[in-house]
Amino acid sequence: MEYPLITLYESLYKSFGPQHWWPARTKFEIIAGAILTQQTTWKNVEKAIENLRKEHLLSVKNLGEAPLRKIEKLVRPVGYYRQKSKHLKGVSAYLLKHCRGDLNKFFRKETKTLRKELLMLRGIGKETADSILLYAGEKRVFVIDAYTRRVLQRLNLLVENDYDKIRRFFEKNLPKDIKI
Repeated sequence: MEYPLITLYESLYKSFGPQHWWPARTKFEIIAGAILTQQTTWKNVEKAIENLRKEHLLSVKNLGEAPLRKIEKLVRPVGYYRQKSKHLKGVSAYLLKHCRGDLNKFFRKETKTLRKELLMLRGIGKETADSILLYAGEKRVFVIDAYTRRVLQRLNLLVENDYDKIRRFFEKNLPKDIKI
């Protein structure tokens, strides 16, 4: 069934207006937030981000050089803090090695290339990679989360539950100039 997604988008936009997603000061803060928000609430992420900010660890270089135990202590509010600390260190190390921490340089690459690179990093799955691409890289990707799936199910539009197929469905059926 072909459904005019633009109609759904316009209805949601009319009801809720612009959302100004991802309240962050820097691209790296968005990357850190995308990793930290996995399996927790945004309220907990805000605490962890503020802890990192107070210690000046919201830069690729500073976080990459920080002791793991210090990062663990600072991000503890998010849960799974040991794993997430390792993931943050891993992402920082990757960015330092491949673009010297220059996120503008990193995000100049093609979206497909960036997505593949992000998905190779431990702790970054499809939703996290797409969140980073959209909010930090300003790339035209559609993030599929639990709420998106729920809306599609309620409208009987969810034929498959495959992340990439759902993402491509949205990207194919929404105008390229739309702010998603």
